[in-house]
Amino acid sequence: MTSNREKIKQLLSHFSGTSKVLVIINADPDAIASAMAVKRILWRRVSEVVITYFNRITRPDNLAMIEYTEAGMVPLADVDKSLFDKFVVVDSQPDHNENFSGITYDAIIDHHPLSCNDGAFVDIRPDYGACSTMFTEYLRSLKVKPSAKLASALMLGIKTDTANFTRQASSRDIRAFQFLYKYANMNIVTKVERAYLTESDLDFMGNAMRHRIIQDNRAFYHAGTISKPDALVVAADFFLSIAGVNWSVVSGVVDKKLIVILRNDGLRKGAGKTAQEAFGKFGSAGGHKTMARAELDIFLIRKEIRRVNQKALTQWVVERITQTAGKKIE
Repeated sequence: MTSNREKIKQLLSHFSGTSKVLVIINADPDAIASAMAVKRILWRRVSEVVITYFNRITRPDNLAMIEYTEAGMVPLADVDKSLFDKFVVVDSQPDHNENFSGITYDAIIDHHPLSCNDGAFVDIRPDYGACSTMFTEYLRSLKVKPSAKLASALMLGIKTDTANFTRQASSRDIRAFQFLYKYANMNIVTKVERAYLTESDLDFMGNAMRHRIIQDNRAFYHAGTISKPDALVVAADFFLSIAGVNWSVVSGVVDKKLIVILRNDGLRKGAGKTAQEAFGKFGSAGGHKTMARAELDIFLIRKEIRRVNQKALTQWVVERITQTAGKKIE
C-alpha cells in the first residue's frame, strides 16, 4: 500500500508554481473542509487556488461553517473555467453529478466507493469515514500544522460524515480527530453544530411527521415540489431515530429532478447499493452503506409511470425501495 508520504508527493508532482487551480465541490462540511485543505497544501506551491461549488447551500450549519471558518468559496456559475489550467474534485467523483462533467481532472480525492478513476492523480479510500481524514493524514505527512480554522473545518467534516463516530467510522478517523483537537477552535465547532434548524425547517419537519408512511420498518415521506433539498437530509436523519425504523427514505422534486435521500441502520443491505439498484437508470444514485442519495430525471420517471404528481411519486419510491432494499445482511 502506498504511504501518505508517497501519495502527497505524487499529488504535488502534478502542479507547478504557475498552476492556477480550481477545486470543484458539491458543498457539505466534509467537502468544504477537504477543499480548504487542498488550498493549504498548495499554498506557495501554485499561483492560485479557488474553491467553487455548484449546489445551493441552505442548511444553517453549513452556512455557519462557511462563515466561521472563512472557507472563501465562490459559486461555479460565477467562475470562468478557462482561466484555470488545473482541476481538482474532492469528496466526490466526476460521475457523481453532471456539474463535474466536461473537465479533465488533475486530482480526484474521495472516500466514497470507486466509480470513476479518470484523473491524473486518484486517491479513493472507501474504508475511510470522511475525506477530511484523508486530508488530515496528508497534512501530517507534510508536517503542516493546520490553522485553527482549518483544523475546526476538518474536525467538523469528520464529525458530520461519521455522525459523531457512529456511522462508518474507522480508527483512522478517530486518530485524525485526536490530532485536529489540539489545533481546532472549539468555539467555532460549537457555533456550527448548534446552528442546525431554521423556522422553515421546523415547518417542513412538521409536514414530514404528519404525512410520513411507516411500512415494514421503513419510514417514507415525499415532500412534493420543494426549494430546499437540504431539508430532505434533515428529515431523513430524524426519521431514522424513530423506534423500530431501520430505513428512512425522504424525497422531493427540485428543478425537475426527483431527489431521494436514503438512510439505514447499518444492519441492512447497503444504502448506496440499494440506491443504485432502485434508481440508477433514472439518474445518478449511490453512496455509503448507511447513507445514499439519488438525483433523478423526472422525465425518465414519467416515461415509466406516466404521472409524476405527489401521490404517484410517493407510491413509486416506496415500490422501488421495497423491491430492492432487501433484508438484514449476514
